[in-house]
Amino acid sequence: MIYSKFLFGTLIAASMAFGSAVAQPITKIVVPFAAGGGTDVYVRMLAQEMTNRGTRVIVENRPGGSAVVAADYVAKAKPDGQTLVVSFLGMLGTNVLLFDKLPYDPKKDFTSVSQIAYQPTIMVGRSELPYRNLKEMVEYAKANPGKINRGSPGAAILSNLAPITFERSLGISTNHIPFNGDAQAIQAMLSDSIDIYGTSITSSLPHIKSGKFRVLGVMGGERLPQAPDAPTFKEQGYNFEAPLRYYLSATGGSPKEVVDKLNRAINEVLADHAFIERARAIGMEPRGGSPQEMDTLLSAEIERWNPVVKSLNLPKSDKQ
Repeated sequence: MIYSKFLFGTLIAASMAFGSAVAQPITKIVVPFAAGGGTDVYVRMLAQEMTNRGTRVIVENRPGGSAVVAADYVAKAKPDGQTLVVSFLGMLGTNVLLFDKLPYDPKKDFTSVSQIAYQPTIMVGRSELPYRNLKEMVEYAKANPGKINRGSPGAAILSNLAPITFERSLGISTNHIPFNGDAQAIQAMLSDSIDIYGTSITSSLPHIKSGKFRVLGVMGGERLPQAPDAPTFKEQGYNFEAPLRYYLSATGGSPKEVVDKLNRAINEVLADHAFIERARAIGMEPRGGSPQEMDTLLSAEIERWNPVVKSLNLPKSDKQ
């Protein structure tokens, strides 16, 4: 009898624990690029660590339209705080200048959750090219107009807008070929379809280490530890920086208590020394903060880059 009561109590406890596990919501992080790129790899690392700590997270890729596809999906999701998107300057800022019409409102359709990472934009080139650094590339472009094919992970993304801004300031131009994220562009580089690529160290690091790619210049204040021989733009005589910041945004109107809980879970991972070391090994610098701090950073980016993009007078796209 005592054993039966004990067994019954154990089964009830197990059932309640199982029911609690099943009822626990799953947070979805939508990556606006194809799987396998630098941002995707980092976000999957973050999602796994959050899951290990009790916040169940899955990652879904929805590439296309310079992040418009992913942004539209999350903007229209249920406003329960469980659907997030990897956001950045293009999605929440410069896209309004580069598309005739967006299916989402960057200001109204999203709730800030947290910054998650930072890294400088870099310019890489195939190692067999006749120019070994940015200065030599500029000289080559002036002497051979229209001969350089340049890729980017999306037309409205800073990894494209920064190189265009740089080119315009020097009176040179390249043939721009946009892709849906780093993974496709890297393959294009490996197949010699493009010559140079505006990107981050994360996606290109394996090929830099193998000697297939060369960093022509770093758009940051200092050299990267992953590529210590690569000079910055400033070292080569060009006072130009373009930091890449990555954020997480939830659907607009998401409950504050859910957003705050996610923010705490995210920042717990970002502060973990083991995670920081793993992230730095692939070229990402974990950076967290509150939703309010994210808003401040994003506003500063928009204030800097929107006037620049306007001055470029780029044609607007009617495709989404």
